[in-house]
Amino acid sequence: MTREELEKAILAVFRERFEIENPGLDENLREEHEFDSIDAIELLREIELLLGSELSRDEKKKAMEIRTINQILDYVMALEKGTVR
Repeated sequence: MTREELEKAILAVFRERFEIENPGLDENLREEHEFDSIDAIELLREIELLLGSELSRDEKKKAMEIRTINQILDYVMALEKGTVR
């Protein structure tokens, strides 16, 4: 999946699941849209569905520091390449 395709898919998730329309790619989702840890867990499930595989506990833990759409995109691209650290 290209970054552009991934961006479209992630933005669709935000629109459909969280009713967040057109968030800025560098907006702090927690501050600007009250995106909380429960939302983050739901988002991780959506990412698992996009990737077609379950994330490890360590991968999920690392995702909890993410605050922006660009960080989500970087994270998912790294997951696809197997380079999440």
